Amino acid sequence: MFDSFATLLIYQLAGLDPDSRIGAALYFFVMDITKIFVLLIVIIYLMGLIRLLFSPERVRHFIRNRPDWQARGMAVSLGAVTPFCSCSSVPLFIGFVEAGIPLGVTFSFLIASPMINEVAVVILASILGWKLAVLYVIAGLSVAWIGGLVMQKLKPERWVEEYVWQIRMGEGNLPQQDSSFRSRHLYAVSEVKEIVGRIWLWVVLGIGVGALFHGFVPEEWVSTYLAAGNWYDVPAAVVMGIPLYSNATGVIPVAEAMLGKGVAIGTTIALMMSIAALSLPEMLILRKVIKWQALAQFAGVLATSFILVGWLFNLLA
Repeated sequence: MFDSFATLLIYQLAGLDPDSRIGAALYFFVMDITKIFVLLIVIIYLMGLIRLLFSPERVRHFIRNRPDWQARGMAVSLGAVTPFCSCSSVPLFIGFVEAGIPLGVTFSFLIASPMINEVAVVILASILGWKLAVLYVIAGLSVAWIGGLVMQKLKPERWVEEYVWQIRMGEGNLPQQDSSFRSRHLYAVSEVKEIVGRIWLWVVLGIGVGALFHGFVPEEWVSTYLAAGNWYDVPAAVVMGIPLYSNATGVIPVAEAMLGKGVAIGTTIALMMSIAALSLPEMLILRKVIKWQALAQFAGVLATSFILVGWLFNLLA
């Protein structure tokens, strides 16, 4: 359906040549932008019908005062199914610290939340197949679990900004949620408006980058510099992702274009993870609650994890 629409618009109505670079790029852009935004709206609405169960307050309530392994498992799982991005890092970090949740567990949540969500997984599976989607989720959950454990061993508590420890947020009782369908429908609609309104620009930019890569980057260049199987391909992909900013959904078109050009799966996954969880804007946001020492530790743990994941998947592939 989406490819037929793109074919009609670009090749038939606009009259562009399918073999031209501009034609290939615009075809990719139109097909992906219609597909991704339709999926975004539908999936966010459906998940919004049940997402009242996963407010930040309830997340803290579920995790607090549990054994470390159980709290970490819940933190990673909740991070994967909740919509909180790096923009939510500051209030969530403060809320988790105030609720007495160990910092290692908090870091596991902060790694999983921007890197994995159900919307991105469904879109990733629909565009690139369930195999890659499952591999990405497994890798993301593993990085979140192990990365949080490593951060806990590094004792980052000493590098938390003083004002975070001094805040008292008064928990009180969680408000009763109206579980009627009308209430959940209105909430789902508001979720669509809020989430799409927050990420649409990054999704469009991601699709644009993917389209340019798909249409204008020669396959010979890709095979020489990104698909040659060099050991430094994965570290280079992680470094490339740092100055960029997007969410797990926005990087999918870039990954699609890279895989289409023959870039190795591990290199592609490493870039996706780096953009989603290690971007410079996210690091600057986290700097508001942790000092540079802890931030450097966190970035180092993530970068090392992404490189190891990329190398592993390239080796297995």
